[in-house]
Amino acid sequence: MKHHLIRYKTKPDRADENERLVKAVFEELRGKSPEGVRYMTWRSGDGTFVHLVEIETDEHADVIPGLAAFEAFQNGIRDRCIEPPHRDVMTVVGHYRMLDEQPE
Repeated sequence: MKHHLIRYKTKPDRADENERLVKAVFEELRGKSPEGVRYMTWRSGDGTFVHLVEIETDEHADVIPGLAAFEAFQNGIRDRCIEPPHRDVMTVVGHYRMLDEQPE
């Protein structure tokens, strides 16, 4: 299982647009209900967005990028940002009721 953390800061006048595009990705995910991925996004008051993506196997890596709504979200992302997206591959150290697997 792989975990990716993506964060970036949008321009103040583009944060609402970015949120709308992110919400469209979640709508498409709910409609298609693909297996093998989990996805969550947070937005802070200063326009910083943080995405947490969990991918079960490499076979599931293209699920989210393959969505039409994700393609629309990606289109122009750099123009909406003050700080461009930064992706880190993360290792779970511990969690409590946050992931599908049993708490440690």
